[in-house]
Amino acid sequence: MRARVTVTLKSGVLDPQGKAIEGALRSLGVEGVASVRQGKVFDVELDTGDQARAEAALKAACERLLANTVIENYRVEIAS
Repeated sequence: MRARVTVTLKSGVLDPQGKAIEGALRSLGVEGVASVRQGKVFDVELDTGDQARAEAALKAACERLLANTVIENYRVEIAS
């Protein structure tokens, strides 16, 4: 079973890396960029067939390691 965990900064949290990327895109001539927010994506292979158990394990991993829940949100997507 495969899963994707997406971690993004909460709204209102400053994103200096996103601002740097935004500026770089503009300097490269990429038009129409209003703003950029950066995040992290984790693709995880799981050796369980139980979707509920996999989702619970990944949420626990996010709470303990993958996301700083003070400033970041996370989303777990299971692909069977």
